[in-house]
Amino acid sequence: MSTAPITATTPVDVVSPETRRYLPWLVAVALFMENLDATIVNTAVPTISASLGVAPLSLKAVLTSYTLSLAVFIPISGWMADRYGTRLVFKLAVTLFMFGSLFCGLAPNIHLLVAARILQGMGGAMMTPVGRLAMVRAFPRSEMLRMMNYVIIPAMIGPLLGPFTGGLIVHFLPWRVIFFLNLPLALLGLWLIRRHMPDFRDENAPRLDRVGFALFGSGIALLSYVLEVFGEHTLGAGPIIVLLVIALALLGAYGWHEHHTAAPVLELALFRIRTFRLAVVGGFVTRLGFGGMPFLLPLLYQIGLGYPAWQAGLLTMPQALAAIGMKLISGPVMARFGHRSILIGNTVLLGCTMMVFTQINRGAPIWVILGLSLAQGFFASLQFTAMNSLVYADVTDRDASKASSISSTGQQLSLSFGVAFGSLITAWFLGHVNQNDPIQTIPALHKAFLALGITTVVSSLTFWGLHAHDGDNVSNRRLTPKPAAAVA
Repeated sequence: MSTAPITATTPVDVVSPETRRYLPWLVAVALFMENLDATIVNTAVPTISASLGVAPLSLKAVLTSYTLSLAVFIPISGWMADRYGTRLVFKLAVTLFMFGSLFCGLAPNIHLLVAARILQGMGGAMMTPVGRLAMVRAFPRSEMLRMMNYVIIPAMIGPLLGPFTGGLIVHFLPWRVIFFLNLPLALLGLWLIRRHMPDFRDENAPRLDRVGFALFGSGIALLSYVLEVFGEHTLGAGPIIVLLVIALALLGAYGWHEHHTAAPVLELALFRIRTFRLAVVGGFVTRLGFGGMPFLLPLLYQIGLGYPAWQAGLLTMPQALAAIGMKLISGPVMARFGHRSILIGNTVLLGCTMMVFTQINRGAPIWVILGLSLAQGFFASLQFTAMNSLVYADVTDRDASKASSISSTGQQLSLSFGVAFGSLITAWFLGHVNQNDPIQTIPALHKAFLALGITTVVSSLTFWGLHAHDGDNVSNRRLTPKPAAAVA
């Protein structure tokens, strides 16, 4: 393919058919690698801690360092793509992730392992937003939903295989193989980038807003850290409140700075676009309730129902399988019902499936649990597809990089908020019961499921601001012409 750069205003029909054919596979390889790594490491924590001679709790830094690195560097991923081109930045992202993985596998102690995870996070922070940006600019809006599903389906296999693969590796092979698995995937990605990655860029991209990056990056990193330690209850209320106030002050300072800067690192003016605003804010609120489920389900399955860890993991697999299956039919579903109807109705259905877990007690038939997991995966997949695609419905190609950075940052924060919120709700109901007694534990967990389910159902109110035709250009829904631009 041609190596000439393509500006942010270049029509999509200039992109070659070969690029459109292979770009989804390239992005899928990168996302599969990233998602596999995110889930495979957790299984190996006890083995890694024993090998490095540290307490398992010390390995928390290995997990949080990656998350913090994501939070800091996602906001500048869009600017970097505009300034230096999607090909170079995506190549840099995969290269950083590859070397971070290599150094993780070679790390002789926990300190170097944490440093290597930070390097991995720097690469991961750019892979998802820049890959999504390239897809948005390479395909017309009417094809974007179908192409995004082609990317997401292979990527979702990573979380499906991660825990099982990690368990096999630490049982039969050295734990370092977990990180070395990324190396051939990264090399494949680099080869695909060289041949098929388009070089989108904005020739008029401004200089980096260093002050804004420092304010927002430090604020978001500190806030992510507070949410992590809050979810683990490893700090007292006093220090958490102090850190939270500092984080909010830094983010507030960025808000003031953004209003007085011509080219801020995150363009908050995009929130004037109704579809973008409701997709990001509504998605954040929805994930606040649903994000606690990965925290609650292992407690219900292992402590409440008495399943061993490996069986509890198998009980969650239908959720991932249903999510993959939903991607295959989400296009026709979105075209039939539209974003507004789906985001209002499906959010309610998602919350209801969470509340149905209040009926799961000891002795519940296994097929009921598997069926409920399947239904939840189905509704969650449709929900995230609708929210993620609506982000770009009325955003211009020139602003796509800014939208991608804001959306990815919001998703990263919502994951941390969701776990912290789920942890708080669970601690509230479990605080005064004997957690070794299933008779006391199960009713307390049922109350937590009910609270999170109600939160999710109420979050559907955030999507009432959508109009009937919003997102039709993304869902390829053809009814009557859309009446007006979706601004304010």
